[in-house]
Amino acid sequence: MSMGFWNDKSNSQVVLKRMKLLKGRIESFESIERDFDDAFTLVEMGIEAQDDSIEAEAKELAKIFIEAYDNLRAETLLNGEYDASNAIVNLHPGAGGTESCDWVGILLRMYGKWAEKRGFKFEILDLLDGEEAGVKSVTFQISGDNAFGYLRSEKGIHRLVRISPFDSSGRRHTSFASCDVMPELDDSISIDINPEDLRVDTYRSGGAGGQHVNKTESAIRITHIPSGIVVQCQNERSQIQNRDRAMKMLSSKLFLRQREEQMEKLSGIRGEVKDNAWGSQIRSYVFHPYSLVKDHRTDEETGNLSAVMNGELDPFMNAYLLWQHKNSGN
Repeated sequence: MSMGFWNDKSNSQVVLKRMKLLKGRIESFESIERDFDDAFTLVEMGIEAQDDSIEAEAKELAKIFIEAYDNLRAETLLNGEYDASNAIVNLHPGAGGTESCDWVGILLRMYGKWAEKRGFKFEILDLLDGEEAGVKSVTFQISGDNAFGYLRSEKGIHRLVRISPFDSSGRRHTSFASCDVMPELDDSISIDINPEDLRVDTYRSGGAGGQHVNKTESAIRITHIPSGIVVQCQNERSQIQNRDRAMKMLSSKLFLRQREEQMEKLSGIRGEVKDNAWGSQIRSYVFHPYSLVKDHRTDEETGNLSAVMNGELDPFMNAYLLWQHKNSGN
């Protein structure tokens, strides 16, 4: 590569990131080739030796191959303009009061576990605890290859059905939480923001966040008055750092808002806006009277509720990418 390539820092970073993604896909393909060969060889050995004891091992290898194949197939569909970006996620409770705040806390843990399994960085930017339990609102960032591409499948209303731990009568409750997912835009995209259009408030940080939390009014809330967009950040150690982070979040939201207005629709960036209540859910999580997680767009479902709540979301994300691809007419 020429010196001119390295001198253009923004372009070189884009190219290097693209090279890393392509290299990862090649390595994934070579890996599933090996998985297939191992499973096929084991099956041949079992048939040749007439050994039924090999069957269980062959099935396990086949299962590993199928999971890896499904993941790679879904990854090839991550070709949207922002799919390779990091993701900024907002969770808010809907109908259900304290129940819904608790549900937001459960979802927050679920996405943290998913990020951990992927080897992604998980960072809470702003968190407001519920009055009695759970989380009233939270904004977090997940950083890693194709984080936004995968997490855009989570945009929408998530419904919980369970026996309420807050109901002394032990009745079954239905709760809702909304999930909004935005890509973190890189520095190559600039948005002209008039400082006079902003209202900046400082407040004392709350929740988990290190020794600096609750010591000073370092947290920042920025309201963009013309659009009504509000962003908050309390994660950084200083007010200046929180302000910079919040301004970056505001720029992302304003940029996408402008794109939406130009395109006269939200598809491909933010998805369909729905009410945070009954009938709008994209996915249901049933804890009682049976265990079931079902996506109402793709019909993907599983009875292994514990695995899903511990971050096993890839089957749902992969199914969404395939469903979206089919419905796009490609």
